[in-house]
Amino acid sequence: MNTQNQTHFGFEQVAEADKALRVAGVFDSVFQRYDLMNDLMSGGLHRLWKAFTVERSGVREGSRVLDVAGGTGDLSRAFARRAGKNGQVWLTDINNVMLTYGRDRLVNKGCLLPVAQCNAEKLPFSDAYFDCVSVAFGLRNMTHKDQALAEMFRVLRPGGRLLVLEFSHVWKPLVPLYDFYSFPIIPRIGELVTRDEASYRYLAESIHVHPDQETLVAMMRQAGFENVEYFNLTMGVVALHRGFKF
Repeated sequence: MNTQNQTHFGFEQVAEADKALRVAGVFDSVFQRYDLMNDLMSGGLHRLWKAFTVERSGVREGSRVLDVAGGTGDLSRAFARRAGKNGQVWLTDINNVMLTYGRDRLVNKGCLLPVAQCNAEKLPFSDAYFDCVSVAFGLRNMTHKDQALAEMFRVLRPGGRLLVLEFSHVWKPLVPLYDFYSFPIIPRIGELVTRDEASYRYLAESIHVHPDQETLVAMMRQAGFENVEYFNLTMGVVALHRGFKF
């Protein structure tokens, strides 16, 4: 098969047309324990990473916010608190199971938000509609990251900003320890908690093949974003990238 028609699924090369289905299978399998696994794998740090993202978002009363690959809705709920009654926060995800779970979870917390199942590479929203677009721990699962970034740029109004919170490349002295944790440990936790070692092996592998901090900066600039910067969190385990549309 022509390598131009292939992409990463963790360390495996798969046909581009197959990746979305295989990623869907991962999240169909783990959605019920997804939040618990996030707490276990990060020691609860994912909550601080998300809080930092919201703090850097510039979202305020009346803002329109798009949460791409929003999953169980943590960021959507935090953005909704800031946007207030006059704002609008959309929870979106390509995976119906995750989106339904996230919607129900928000409803149970008394947070009623519009939701849409959609592919980030072809967003069903008007040009220049949102003040802020966020994607947390979702970009690395997308087949055509450049197309997704271009779509996020399109739906932002001038002056709007994109926030990409994602696992990244850790501080070099920590690489051996981080690799040991990523492969023997994380899949083992996944097996014990979700009975699904393979899905968490993929998630660990997907982190390692995701673009590093500077490469993602270049990709965001290529999509049209300006003043692109990133913040390394927990020694680069995670990075928050932020770019503006002018």
